[in-house]
Amino acid sequence: MESREPIHSIAIRILLTSLVFSGCGKPETAVAPPPAVRVAAVVQRDVPVHSEWIGTTQGNINAEIRARVTGYLLARDYTEGTLVKEGDILFTIDARPYETALAAARAEVARADAVLAKSQQDVARFGPLAAEGAVSRRELDNAVQATRAASATVDAARAAAQQAALELDWTKVRSPIAGVAGNAQAEIGNLIASNTLLTTVSQLDPMKVQFPVSEREYLRFADRITAAVRGEARSKDAADLELILADGSVYPQRGAFMLPNREVDQKTGAILLQGSFPNPSGLLRPGLYARVRAVTETKTAALLVPQRAVRELQGAHQVAVVGADDTIDLRPVEVGERIDSLWVIASGLKPGERVVVEGLQKVRQGIKVAVQAADAEAPAAKQGS
Repeated sequence: MESREPIHSIAIRILLTSLVFSGCGKPETAVAPPPAVRVAAVVQRDVPVHSEWIGTTQGNINAEIRARVTGYLLARDYTEGTLVKEGDILFTIDARPYETALAAARAEVARADAVLAKSQQDVARFGPLAAEGAVSRRELDNAVQATRAASATVDAARAAAQQAALELDWTKVRSPIAGVAGNAQAEIGNLIASNTLLTTVSQLDPMKVQFPVSEREYLRFADRITAAVRGEARSKDAADLELILADGSVYPQRGAFMLPNREVDQKTGAILLQGSFPNPSGLLRPGLYARVRAVTETKTAALLVPQRAVRELQGAHQVAVVGADDTIDLRPVEVGERIDSLWVIASGLKPGERVVVEGLQKVRQGIKVAVQAADAEAPAAKQGS
């Protein structure tokens, strides 16, 4: 016979089960801690504002080496791409025709000298005879005129001999300046005509850098360029030129402004300026592209924040300001120039306010944040950057 559980046991069990389930309510929701952010103080100071232009390097002097006589090229007497001194022989042209021409010119000088000597002897002899009536006055006059003609012939012969000597010397093509000699434009054995370009020698120390500047920019600091060209004392706004090479490195030598071009290009509205940079190591070569940077103005009492503190949203700029109670205020700002890793704030901030530089993606308007150690980027930036 099947045993049955007492009714009071069943009731007790139901009561216990209900008590268990009644104690299994939802746990209390944990409050999330405030997001941690890193901040930087808004700093205020005078900052120089740089302008940059794209420039091209040029030799201080670029001498085109051209043949001055015609002849066969016998030798290239220099190594391409190396330094040469003033007067060094670069090319040798066949000199034999010019040696022959010089010998003939010198022989003509000797013949003319002989004719002149004969004429002078006639004048010396006819003078006393004409005084005594032994010869006519006309014969004496003819002898004097013949002497003058012979003297002119001697001068012409000597000039021709000097020209022949010059042409012989020009068969040795020399460098007129000290500098780097480029690649040869003619091969040995070529028949070289007068005025043929043979190579180019560039004086590389100092090196010129030419760069276009807009008319508006030029007018903004033309007085400082003029002062720099004249060597006058310049203000702190007129810093030297800085050259940034194609690999991003900064050339160690500072440059100075040279004379601007005489006119503004009507097609581009730009004027060409030149800067001069020392180049003792020869690192700079003609034809390099580089950025030229110079201080064009100084902003007084400018407000600066790190660039990473500024967020751009559809053309508008915004920063997250941390108040005294660590509450976030998302504030629109007007930005100015970029100074290295900092950004000039034209309006929207006050000196000493704290802005979020790390954790911007975690903040919203009005929330509390946990402020970590202040970022030292802005105060540590160089005064002249």
